[in-house]
Amino acid sequence: MSHPTRVVVGLSGGVDSAVTAHLLKQQGHEVIGIFMKNWEDDDDSEYCSSNIDFVDAAAVADVLGIEIEHVNFAADYKDRVFSEFVREYQAGRTPNPDILCNAEIKFKSFLDHAMRLGAEKIATGHYARVRLNEATGRHELLKGLDPSKDQSYFLHRLNQAQLSKTLFPVGELHKTEVRRIAQEIGLPNAKKKDSTGICFIGERPFREFLNRYISKEPGPIKDPSGRTIGQHVGLSFYTLGQRQGLGIGGIKAKGADMKALQARGLRGAGEHTPWFVARKDIPHNTLWVVQGHDHPWLLSPQLQATDVSWCAGQTPTPGAYAAKTRYRQTDAPCSLQGLGLPGGSTGFELSFSDPQWAVTPGQSAVLYDGEVCLGGGVIQSASACPSTTD
Repeated sequence: MSHPTRVVVGLSGGVDSAVTAHLLKQQGHEVIGIFMKNWEDDDDSEYCSSNIDFVDAAAVADVLGIEIEHVNFAADYKDRVFSEFVREYQAGRTPNPDILCNAEIKFKSFLDHAMRLGAEKIATGHYARVRLNEATGRHELLKGLDPSKDQSYFLHRLNQAQLSKTLFPVGELHKTEVRRIAQEIGLPNAKKKDSTGICFIGERPFREFLNRYISKEPGPIKDPSGRTIGQHVGLSFYTLGQRQGLGIGGIKAKGADMKALQARGLRGAGEHTPWFVARKDIPHNTLWVVQGHDHPWLLSPQLQATDVSWCAGQTPTPGAYAAKTRYRQTDAPCSLQGLGLPGGSTGFELSFSDPQWAVTPGQSAVLYDGEVCLGGGVIQSASACPSTTD
């Protein structure tokens, strides 16, 4: 984008969006800041920081000499993101609301609002990049240049219309450089720590938050041999691969379980070998747990995904790619197979050369061709490695 233009920046109060606004202003663009308020149910609680974030965003706008507008998208967020989040958890799956928030709020409600302000482009502080492929005429979503901060996984549902209107200036930088720039130009939030977690939960205990919205139905916790070794508080409150908060520490593996663990090199397996959530049996309200990080029940050579979204607006050719089944995971070599799943639903299947750990229904499987993020879908199911205890 060579000519000066009007760009609306989502100012969150964090350092990444602040430096984004600075870089665009430096390039000669007319920059307007917008602070998005997406949650207001307990705005005054110790866990919700939106008021503090707005003060920080306003201070940044003041230093940069740009206008800032406070816009409330809470109704849209509750309707399009939060209600889906609760539905998925109630069904025993583990959704990723950040992905839905990007697709439905930041690059839909916010984008629409920005266009009404006469913007030609919007910008956010995400670590990703957009490139126009001259050969195809399509916009591509690329990984951010800082591999430890790349956020393309969360942006994989963006379509051509959204990508064509979006700028990600800090995607070209490493985080250390962003902090350095912030310090250099005297931004008040230069040392502000990165936000973690989901905006409507904040720093509060996750289970405490879910308790407000999801009904509890306790049931048995069983090990692979079928022994009941504890009681869960409700399947919605657990996720595959979870190790903490199971309340069953100190129970020793016995018999076949012990032999299986020892065969995999876990000598002295027993009370010191951690338990992991491996399966959630919704019809029987049973939580299945296993001992050992690499138990076969936790490893999946294949997955099926539906609710598919491709950045290019068309399906990639079946073949060899790489994928992430969770954020911060290293790209895993895989094969993309047919786009029709059993039962006639639209989706895709991925087969991995190395089985993937704790592939979780409700999370997203995101496909990559090198540095290009192609899109992905929501994981519906995954097959476990064969096990002698099955």
